[in-house]
Amino acid sequence: MWEIGTRYKFRFIEKTKLNILIDSSVWIDYFRGGDNSEVLDSFIDENILCTNYLILSELLPAINKKKYSRLSSLLREVNRITLSIDWEKIIHYQTICLSNGINKIGIPDLIILDNVIQNDLVLYSFDKHFDLIHEYIEFKSFSP
Repeated sequence: MWEIGTRYKFRFIEKTKLNILIDSSVWIDYFRGGDNSEVLDSFIDENILCTNYLILSELLPAINKKKYSRLSSLLREVNRITLSIDWEKIIHYQTICLSNGINKIGIPDLIILDNVIQNDLVLYSFDKHFDLIHEYIEFKSFSP
């Protein structure tokens, strides 16, 4: 584990250029002015964040419905990581989860997990089940 400054803690990360995949739970907290908004602000300033179409598909319909066109445009400008879904891995991850009592993990979250692993990204999410999954499947993650 290493730290940027004294606040940000990363798991399983070497000191290289970071690409932090921001989960929809973090974006929603940010839009609501949550307690960790300054963390995402710093990632935006440092240009080390990314997204994918799955996360955008969770966020943009509500943003578009409310006619927040500027916000929609800004989110579309975030570095987008291509999704390449390996269904056998998704089945494997779900089997690991179920075998270890981690139930009700949605397929979208397993796709996000696979995207993180495939592209050597860091996941920033407030979804607690990723902490549980982390005990059985190794991936890079961030927690403030």
